[in-house]
Amino acid sequence: MEGEDVLSELDAETDRLAQEIKQTEIRTLLSGEHDDSNAIVSIHPGAGGTESQDWAEMLLRMYLRWSERSGYGTEILDYQQGEEAGIKSVTFLVKGDYAYGNLGAEIGVHRLVRISPFDAAARRHTSFASVFVYPEIDDKIEVQIDEKDLRIDTYRSSGAGGQHVNVTDSAVRITHIPTGIVVSCQNERSQIRNRDMARKVLRARLYDLELEKKRKQLQAVEDTKLDIAWGSQIRSYVLHPYRMVKDHRTKYETSNTDRVLDGELDDFIYQYLVFREKSRKRDNVVGPESNSRAAK
Repeated sequence: MEGEDVLSELDAETDRLAQEIKQTEIRTLLSGEHDDSNAIVSIHPGAGGTESQDWAEMLLRMYLRWSERSGYGTEILDYQQGEEAGIKSVTFLVKGDYAYGNLGAEIGVHRLVRISPFDAAARRHTSFASVFVYPEIDDKIEVQIDEKDLRIDTYRSSGAGGQHVNVTDSAVRITHIPTGIVVSCQNERSQIRNRDMARKVLRARLYDLELEKKRKQLQAVEDTKLDIAWGSQIRSYVLHPYRMVKDHRTKYETSNTDRVLDGELDDFIYQYLVFREKSRKRDNVVGPESNSRAAK
């Protein structure tokens, strides 16, 4: 028994050292301008009504569990519940070192295949949801926002988000008229705090948009919203007729779908960061006009 205990301890120590080595390697891969920042994450269901809205909520749970496992703090900024189930949209903040660098791997369309729990005939359905991630911009970084370009509306929170949202009369929605970007915050009871947080999200999105223009990215982040459907997904989650999660960029896959949906995303994130680094090196060989986010 003592020998078995020693072997068990050695195995545990080996696993711990391997994990430390991987984490060190990940930090070397997170060298982007804002990789060390907090992350603002938005999830939107694709076409399909209740099915896609339920899938969007499953993704929210997955990212909240991943954040908890990774030692990050989270704060729901805006939560719009679906009419029957799931969510129409959600925006939340992930707080901690390199939150944006890690979650940048998740930008894109996510596809789910399963037997629908909402179909009395128990047929197989395919659902889509999009994930957008922006770095939280430091207040020291100047982002020009002209007040005359803003339309600010206040409204009563839906209150349907349960634990995610406080019922309040002071929710705030800000529309940036030149770009059409709309952000909202309803999590705080104070209208002032909701307004401040909505402005922070707007600043992050405008800054990200400006970076995209400067780097001549082939496809702006917002363009993906136009096609949350077949052919545009970055990852597929199949629960029927077999079980598999596969990333279409890196080709990494696993059959342990339950663990992935419970927030164990580190292997997918690591594989994407390695893939992105290889793409950067290849693009740098091709020419100086390559941009660091083309892999996304």
